[in-house]
Parts: sequence; C-alpha cells; structure tokens
Amino acid sequence: RRFWGWLNAVFNKVDYERIQAVGPDRAASEWLLRCGALVRYQGYQKWQQDYNGLPTGPMGKYKIEAINATESCIMYRGFDYLDGLEHVTEIKLQKCIYIQDQCLQRLSETKNLQKSLLQLKIISCGNVTDKGVLALHKLMNLEYLYLSDLPGIREKETTVRVLQQALPNLELELDLE
Repeated sequence: RRFWGWLNAVFNKVDYERIQAVGPDRAASEWLLRCGALVRYQGYQKWQQDYNGLPTGPMGKYKIEAINATESCIMYRGFDYLDGLEHVTEIKLQKCIYIQDQCLQRLSETKNLQKSLLQLKIISCGNVTDKGVLALHKLMNLEYLYLSDLPGIREKETTVRVLQQALPNLELELDLE
C-alpha cells in the first residue's frame, strides 16, 4: 500500500519544463491520463483515456474542456497542471481517495477555472468536508454543483446557505445523508 502511495505521488509531480515545452493542455492531459482520469477536448465528443493515444498536433490545438477524474489518483501536488487551462467547463471528482479540502481550495483559487468552470461534481470523496465545499465560493461562474456521498459534510444546511449566498446563480444538487 505504501508503494502505491509513493507511485501516485510520483505520477502527480509537476514537470514545469514539460508544461513550457508542450503547453498547458498537453501537459495536463498527460498528468490526468497518467493518474487514471479522462479528458475531453473542445470540439470533440469522445473522451480521451489512452495515454499512448493522445492526439498530436501543433501546440495549443487540443484544449481540455472536461475532466472526469473518477477513481483516479490525482492529488494536490499535481494541481499546478490546472493553472494554464483556460477552457475547462466541467470537472467530475468521483471516488478520488486523494482529493481533500486543500484540493478544492486550490481548484477554486485557480484564476482560469474561476472564469471557465461551469459544472462540478464531487461524489464519494471521503476526505472532503464542509471547509472544502465552502472554498468553492470563488468559482464565480459555476452554474451547477452536484455533491453526493460525502460523509465529511457535517453542516449541510449552513454550507448550502453560505454557498448559495455567495453564488446566487448556482444550481446545487445534493445527495447527502
């Protein structure tokens, strides 16, 4: 078990030279796929899931529009890869054992995501608490937030009220018990 944690930490190590060399979308795609997530590019319907099948082309041709991190090993230390992404409209974090409050805080402080992110789903991420969900108030263009199976959410009513005051246009869907 310790070996897998170490390996996952290696997968999440940010390579800033790689970001410079191939651009933020390509570098982030490589990181996400290495960690078991899927990406969808702007103008494409198909989810990219094969690391070796990543599309090639001029830098900047493929822009990440959606991230599905279901059962992936993405963790906080890799979140610097998100900084350069300008077209991400939806993110799904489901059964991500390394996602915790610090990750959601980092997500909400990412300037480009504050502008572009419209939909966020957080499902069965056991380390997420009210604090992490409340940090999402900085995602000013967020239109839809789905929260499900988050045992760390203890103050559901308060958290919902604060989020809805901060983001009046947010459609909030809850499946929390």
